[in-house]
Amino acid sequence: MTGQHTVEKIGGTSMAATATLFDNVLIAGRSGADLYNRIVVVSAYAGITNLLLEDKKTGEPGVYGRFVADDEGAQGWVDAMAAVRSAMRDRNAAMFAREESRAEADQFVDERLDAVSACLDDLARLRSHGRFCVKEQLVTARELLAGLGEAHSAHSTALLLRDRDVNALLVDLTAWDQDDLRTLDERIEEAFADIDLTTTLPIVTGYAGCQGGMVRRFSRGYTEMTFSRIAVLTGAREAIIHKEFHLSSADPKLVGEDKARKIGRTNYDVADQLANLGMEAIHPGAGRGLRQTDIPLRVRNTFDREDPGTVVSGKYVSDVPRVEIVTGIRQMQALQFFEQDMVGVKGYDAAILDSLTRHGIWIVSKSSNANTITHYLSASADAVKKVIADLQKQYPDAAISAQAVAMVSVIGSDISRPGLVPDALLALEEAGIDMIAMQHQIRNVDVQFIVPSRDFEKAIVALHKALVEDEEGAAEGRCAA
Repeated sequence: MTGQHTVEKIGGTSMAATATLFDNVLIAGRSGADLYNRIVVVSAYAGITNLLLEDKKTGEPGVYGRFVADDEGAQGWVDAMAAVRSAMRDRNAAMFAREESRAEADQFVDERLDAVSACLDDLARLRSHGRFCVKEQLVTARELLAGLGEAHSAHSTALLLRDRDVNALLVDLTAWDQDDLRTLDERIEEAFADIDLTTTLPIVTGYAGCQGGMVRRFSRGYTEMTFSRIAVLTGAREAIIHKEFHLSSADPKLVGEDKARKIGRTNYDVADQLANLGMEAIHPGAGRGLRQTDIPLRVRNTFDREDPGTVVSGKYVSDVPRVEIVTGIRQMQALQFFEQDMVGVKGYDAAILDSLTRHGIWIVSKSSNANTITHYLSASADAVKKVIADLQKQYPDAAISAQAVAMVSVIGSDISRPGLVPDALLALEEAGIDMIAMQHQIRNVDVQFIVPSRDFEKAIVALHKALVEDEEGAAEGRCAA
């Protein structure tokens, strides 16, 4: 049954812009009953999870990375934990005007960090005895550390709201001090069983302690999974993600602020294509639950209070076939497996997939013909070299190679307009870009162009101009005529 409430997820960058967040999202001119019938799921403040685990982009180790790497007696993780404490306290100092509230927020941070530090200290002593294997405990430590960021942001946000006379309630799903790890759904249903959404504004941790582990199962997309399951289980009328940007036709930094267009409406199929390319629209697992229960997703820009954002729904298809987004992956690897004896023989593809899975490599796309299988991978060259070494042992007569490439994808709910591919190829040619390969699926949702890595930005600009900007101008001309 569909409720009257929304479930809203706030990203880390938006969380860090606290004053704007309150002005544009949390309060946003509301008063009285209008403040409620919302559930707010929060990410950690920008940069905090990087300090706790490792930097998402550079891989620089945080507390977890240093704990795993430290030799016996080394204290690198202790220094990293001190950096987390300092960052959290600095954040509190910047947010709280009331000394009492700041002291309460600092005490909360200290209690949580001290408790997890004690666990790590015990684990470090156990690890110092070489006969103990602590591999499984390290996984648990990673989960505990991940939850600290969202616990901090949720507690501080609820406290700040109460300082503004909002009946905000911290809903801590982290289970940081509990041994009873239920399923994610059970954790959520228990937490919301007695909450009256008409008079209470729940501020919920994006991390939830549950069976299987959130980080282990969903990597850094766990906040969106929590957000999605809450929306599904509570029967939300709409799910809303607040980000630091609009869902646009291309990166405004590449094509220009004046040329990028807000999408406005699209469907979950498009959202899945974006997730496959590593774009931060919504985690594919999170989108699946919303799609299956017919809950629309709205993506809003935290810094543009009046704009309604882009609505993603299951059934939407553009009235007129058109490209909605031009995006891609700047650095990827094309793994090419050639075996003359492959024709009519099964098993090659399964062996390649097994190796890629074993090394944890993300497959973006693949193609094959009679004797060649090519996988386009979001992975480093070093990681792919390990795959090649594995496969070469298994198939010594095969020619296996990899090269650095970029992928630019044009995506839309319906891109079936006649001449789209010829127009795209002409745009690339006129921009002086040599296309390496192209993939066009029957469903007419996306076309992928493989180009040299050096030409990634040029290809984005050229395809956006030809398929979005020029097409928009042509459509306006037709309407005027």
